[in-house]
Amino acid sequence: MIGHEERLHGLLDAGISLSSELSLDAVLQKLVETAAGLTGARYAALGVIDRAGRELERFLTTGIEPEVRAEIGELPRGRGILGVLIRETKPLRLHSLGEDPRSVGFPPGHPPMHTFLGVPIVLRGAAYGNLYLCERGDGTDFTDEDEELVTLLAAQAAVAIENARLYEAATRWSRQLESLAEVGNALTGEVELSSLLELVAKRLRELIDARLVLVALANAEAGLRVHTADGEHAEEAIGLVLDQNGSRTGRVFERRQSERTDSVIDDPEANQEIARRLAAVTGLYVPLVVRDRSIGVIVAFNKIGPDPRFGEDDQRLAEAFAARAAVAVDLSERVARDSLRRVFEAQELERRRIALELHDETGQALTSVLLGLRSVEEAKSEEELRQSVAELRELVVGTLQDVRRLAVELRPSVLDDFGLTPALERLVRGFSEQTGIEVDFESRLPDGRLPSEVETALYRIVQESLTNVVKHARAGRVSILLTRKNGSVTAVIEDDGRGFETGARSEGLGLVGMRERIALLGGRMEIETTPGSGTALVVEVPLL
Repeated sequence: MIGHEERLHGLLDAGISLSSELSLDAVLQKLVETAAGLTGARYAALGVIDRAGRELERFLTTGIEPEVRAEIGELPRGRGILGVLIRETKPLRLHSLGEDPRSVGFPPGHPPMHTFLGVPIVLRGAAYGNLYLCERGDGTDFTDEDEELVTLLAAQAAVAIENARLYEAATRWSRQLESLAEVGNALTGEVELSSLLELVAKRLRELIDARLVLVALANAEAGLRVHTADGEHAEEAIGLVLDQNGSRTGRVFERRQSERTDSVIDDPEANQEIARRLAAVTGLYVPLVVRDRSIGVIVAFNKIGPDPRFGEDDQRLAEAFAARAAVAVDLSERVARDSLRRVFEAQELERRRIALELHDETGQALTSVLLGLRSVEEAKSEEELRQSVAELRELVVGTLQDVRRLAVELRPSVLDDFGLTPALERLVRGFSEQTGIEVDFESRLPDGRLPSEVETALYRIVQESLTNVVKHARAGRVSILLTRKNGSVTAVIEDDGRGFETGARSEGLGLVGMRERIALLGGRMEIETTPGSGTALVVEVPLL
């Protein structure tokens, strides 16, 4: 055994050596070897305690050959004597491990061990891990001096461990900031929503070392729906609807605050069916927020590595990434809405032009033909000619009526000249005359015009709804009600027809175009229908 003075010099050298090491793994391994050298122990180990403070998550050793370690099998988790130090956080010396009633014995293949010294490593008042020493070289028990030396070594080690952790964290953040800058540049250059979401999922999964990342966006009808996923089980995840009420995902979306779970299977707020399908063990939930408004949630499952749990660093990184991604997603949706708005505006301009041509030019031309035919009719001619002219006149009259009706359907001039209510009154009157279906129309809108885009959208929706009634509903009666309340206009359109299965035929009823029009104005649309009970359509448009 080495002398007292040599051991003190060794302790001093060990402190200097440990403080100069910046790799955490290297610090821990050197610590184990130094403790064995200072005490003359044949075996030494260091157990790192998990964040919950219940068991060991890492176990480093010296003195045990690799083949012996392989024969022992699974590393200890903190039962028996090892667990005593986790719970009590104070040094422990034993003459014989096997004689202590708290011991649980050794697994097959484990070398015999009797004398024991355990010392906690404390960081800022909390136990980071424990040093375990067994079998002093001279066969005697560990002494007070051994305990004192190892306690001093543990104190020095705590500082070295903290320095190494800070250095690794700083280095990691430096790399992550570079990645964030790269991702930010990539996001600003991508405006196609599907490509953007794929980029978000892929880059974030790489940044936080997750096995699976989902991007779910809020939808007024479907809730939080997974649009994109990257990693293991990604194909199974796309299209899933995540619970929004009473779930962790929904809570993160509503509160706009990130959360983590270390065990999805034990989480009462997790959807266990989805968790099983995606093999989710741990989870990280981060909201996508734009101007204090949640637009979606990013969910990451199962961190890659020996510990699948996500830490605070992962959460902060995901939040920084999500902030950039949310702005990019919002920009992409704005570009899409703007493009769609331009399409609708172009359609309306074209309809207005065609309506003007049909109403003025074509109508005037046919009227001139009609007047000319009347002159021919009044002239003296053979009977056959008179009959042909009469038939031609009747045809021209019908054509003129059709042309004028088409002009009204394309863009009624009364909508531009007098507003929504008069335009709908004329539309309803013409509809009843042509179809025989009774329509109850009531407008409770105050005097004055609405914004042009709102009037156009509501007119087209009522027009499309009446078309659906004729084509599909087999209704005998329709009611239309317009109201204005709390800064918005509401239109309720009901019929007593046969109804339909929602989702089964909705795409064929022109509802897609209706939804797009309402979405452009920031409004909402709801449909209530069941087979045999008619249909009710409720549209609400804010007056910005």
